[in-house]
Order: sequence, then C-alpha cells, then structure tokens
Amino acid sequence: MVANALGCLQQPVARITSIGAYLGSERMDVPRSYAGLIETMRAVLQRGGRYAALELASWSLAQGFVQAWPCQVGVFTNLTPEHMDIHGSMENYLAAKTQLFINLPETGIAVLNGCDPASEAIAAVTPAGTRIIYYGAASRGQPWHALDIIADEVAVSWTGTRLRLSAAAGLGPVPLELTLRAIGEIYAENALAALAAAIGAGVPAQLAADAIAATAPPPGRFEILGQAPWIVLDYAHTPDAICRTLATARRLSHGCISIVFGAGGDRDRPKRKLMGQAAMAADRVFLTSDNPRNEDPLAIIEDIRLGLQGHREVSVNPDRRQAIIAALEAASGDDVVVLAGRGPETHQCVRDAWHPMCDADIVREIIGGAAMVHEGWT
Repeated sequence: MVANALGCLQQPVARITSIGAYLGSERMDVPRSYAGLIETMRAVLQRGGRYAALELASWSLAQGFVQAWPCQVGVFTNLTPEHMDIHGSMENYLAAKTQLFINLPETGIAVLNGCDPASEAIAAVTPAGTRIIYYGAASRGQPWHALDIIADEVAVSWTGTRLRLSAAAGLGPVPLELTLRAIGEIYAENALAALAAAIGAGVPAQLAADAIAATAPPPGRFEILGQAPWIVLDYAHTPDAICRTLATARRLSHGCISIVFGAGGDRDRPKRKLMGQAAMAADRVFLTSDNPRNEDPLAIIEDIRLGLQGHREVSVNPDRRQAIIAALEAASGDDVVVLAGRGPETHQCVRDAWHPMCDADIVREIIGGAAMVHEGWT
C-alpha cells in the first residue's frame, strides 16, 4: 500500500517484503539477502526512482540495519508475541522495533498506531523534532494518544473492506471513505498507516487514497480460493494473526468455522501453545505440519494441543494434504475453512530438504476447478 501511494509522486518505487523484492510491478530476481537489497536499490536509482518501501524484520533492526540504512519515514503497526526465540523477551522485541524510530532524522516522520500501548514507548525515544502521526481504528477501543487519522467505522465483506475516515485539522483534508480490495479489519489499520505515511511524505491525500484502494491484496492474505464452502488461504502464523483471521471469518459467515494449521519447527516453541489458544475460536481444528524442519511433526502438534485443552473437535494428521482434504470433506454450504500459516509458500521444509507443497494447489487439485474463485482475486 505504501509503495503504491508513493508511486503517485514518482515511479518506480522499490518494495521489499517477506514475499520478495519488486520494482514497481516487476518482481526482481535477486537473493533474499543484503546483496539482494543492494541490487534492488541500485536498480531503482538507475531507473530514476527515489523511493523504497521496506518491510524490516525485527532481527535486522536489532543488528543495526537502520544505522547503515536510515529511513525517512518509520511505521509501527503493533506489538504481539513473536520471535521470542530470537529476542528472548517482549522487552527486547520492543527494543528492537524502537531502533527504527531512534534512528529517524529530525526531518523524519514516525507513523504510530495510537491504539497500541507500545507506541508510547516508541514515541518516547523518537528524536525531538521528528513529526509523529498517530492513526487507529475506533473498534480497537480507547486510544492511548489522540489520533490524527481514524477509521470511525470499518465494514468487512467477502468483497473487501470499507472505512469511514476522519482526521485532525493538522493532517489536512482526507477522503471520507476508503474501500479496500483486501478483506479484514487488520487491512483497515494497515491502510490508515499507509495513508498517513504517504501524506507525511508529501503525497496528496486523495491520490494516496486512490492508490491504496487500487492495491491488490498480497497473495495468501485472506485469499478466497472457493466458496460453498468458503475456502480461505491466510498466512496467519502467530497467535494474534490467527485470532484476527478467525474473527474475520466469524464476522462474515454464520456457518461452521474450521482451521487447518501447524507451527514451524526449530524456532519459537513458546508461541505454539498460544497459537492453540487462539484456534479455540474455531469450531473445528485440524492440526497438521507447517515447516517441521528438523523437529518431529507430532511433537510440534502436541505443543499446539496444550493450548486446545477442552476443545471438542480437534483432528490430527501431520500430512498437510490429508488434513486439508479432511477439513474440506467436513465442510459445506456457508462453512468457512481457513488454511493458515503458509499463505503463498510453495515448498515445505522437512529435515533440511525442501519439497513442493502449496495449499492453493492442493485445493485446486481436490476441487478440480469446480469452486468459484472470487472475481476480486488475480
């Protein structure tokens, strides 16, 4: 969303995320490494571009990335339990995220989620003189700081997400409504953050809003693969993300909600029980493998089950394909089957070897193209 909005000022815009590196709409064939970053930045400069939108991992921030590559605009979305195997504690995790803002120049801009209490700590270490723009959704409850731009109402449907907006006088006029192609309240918050960042960078509000509205959802983010039953592919692999994805499914359907998921091996073991607790919101749970790596898939599943004590419908099958088949066979009508954790990934890591494994391909094989793929997806 940020990259599309910045594209209103000048093309091309580099976009580097966990999915890959892009120059405008072109995917760059570069390694997912520091060398790939350098190559992408060189390409955008050679083509006359001036902007890059980066999704920065907390571990890279902890290792000093922004000291070498200071940013002009920093965006904070939320702080939820994640990467504890790397950081050791939530305090260290937050400290890593603050590095982005500590290193902003005095002419920089910090865009903070005013409904997340961690923003208070981030604001406290942001350099004096740096402009801070607070955003948030009214549905998140009382913000800890007055908001500069707010989603007063968020309406979610199977066709997208609609926001009704208002803004403080200091931010200037903003559109009263914004309709997104992405599905889910989390995308409403992301759109607010992108709009605030773009306005702060000098993009006219209406142009930025139009660009954000036109942005295609990332692959594997509440992506509809079929309906009757609804089949949803989602990258949710944290407790918070699972909660949000299941809440969206519940909001959209009166049918039975099923989730198929596992957890990655060789990392972040403490979050597995929390993922199980988050999955309690589903009517049916199908536990399976994600990327087990060098761990026993059944041992990973048992860690998740610790958070599912008392749930009446939990099935276990470490074979992900078979788990997906079982979930689809159990669903009908207005039911929703959420395939969580892997999103657009096309390979599964088992014992240091990568094998073809794509949830979307499995669904297409099972239904033989009979399901109705939503017209909003490409």
